[in-house]
Amino acid sequence: MSDGSERIRPRIPGTVWALGFVSLFMDISSELLHSLLPLFLVGSLGLSMVTVGLIEGVAEASALIVKVFSGAISDFLGKRKGLVLFGYGLAALSKPLFPLATTGETIFAARLLDRIGKGIRGAPRDALIADVSPPAIRGACFGLRQSMDTVGAFAGPLLAIALMLWLANDLPLVFWFACIPALIAVLAIVFFVKEPEHDDKARQFRSPIHRDALRSFPARYWWVVGVGAVFTLARFSEAFLVLRAQDVGLPMAWTPLVMVVMSLLFLLSAYPVGWWSDRTDRVTLLGMGMMLLIAADLVLAWAGSTAALLCGVALWGLHMGFTQGLLATLIADTTPAELKGTAFGVFNLASGVAMLLASVLAGWLWQGLGASVTFFAGAGLAFAALLLLRWRVR
Repeated sequence: MSDGSERIRPRIPGTVWALGFVSLFMDISSELLHSLLPLFLVGSLGLSMVTVGLIEGVAEASALIVKVFSGAISDFLGKRKGLVLFGYGLAALSKPLFPLATTGETIFAARLLDRIGKGIRGAPRDALIADVSPPAIRGACFGLRQSMDTVGAFAGPLLAIALMLWLANDLPLVFWFACIPALIAVLAIVFFVKEPEHDDKARQFRSPIHRDALRSFPARYWWVVGVGAVFTLARFSEAFLVLRAQDVGLPMAWTPLVMVVMSLLFLLSAYPVGWWSDRTDRVTLLGMGMMLLIAADLVLAWAGSTAALLCGVALWGLHMGFTQGLLATLIADTTPAELKGTAFGVFNLASGVAMLLASVLAGWLWQGLGASVTFFAGAGLAFAALLLLRWRVR
């Protein structure tokens, strides 16, 4: 019986594959930069840990706040591709600013432009995947895009290591290479992403902060939003993983290895977890991901060697594979089709505020009390999210 049901399962649509490749190339570009950017900020520009946390937190929060409106606009237009293209285009335009930067203000502007582009594209892209994905394989579709995104996140730091060794640690020169895959990602949207047919009926713009729009979501959706926000408080910027590697003693050219290991474990787990979530309780898998983050934080807090550091980073990557695609799938599961863009936007607004608080808190704790306390605090917040997860809206 199960074999027959497997044979009739629909195939993953071509648009999902295309968006996966777009994510792959843009992540090669972004992670090449991000795997080295914390070292550039602290080592070359002399910024404090609090400032690094503030830059990362504001940039990520801006992205997630913009997602609120991009999702609602995509619902109003009934079309997603234009916003997806605009968002990826802004990110591509930000890449030359990084090698040209000589001050923290320029890096902040570049990060802000890049993250605003991410905010514009994120909710419409996820809503487009939800539009074209058959419900029976929705978890697999989100898992596939997340996995391909993570292939890029794996390849980008590997490329960074090779370029750092080849170019003798010349960070600005290495940063220029990030422009090439960003351009490829934009061209892939233009030529390969297809949108499903939509009716041309008039739509009313629904502001996601209007109480009538918010009331249209079920209680279970708000439970997912709450769990995601508390969990994000425990997931401060990965910039602190790179800085922890330097703190342990990893040579500068090899610090992107942290992102390679994290992304590899993320890659190996994201699609299988998405596939598994179509066949079992998604909440149970999400709880497993939270426990992995607690373990990662504890290992990183106590790490005194490169081997221990990489073990903690591997657990961090596994937790991402168990949680990121699942949270998106739970949002898709708990909202009506005509409001999915708005639903993803509101979810990311809550997560964005939490990310800002998390990164600033991490920088403050690191600067005042040390790296270990920062990761212990992350473990405590992840445990709080795990407790909230057990409170199920029936």
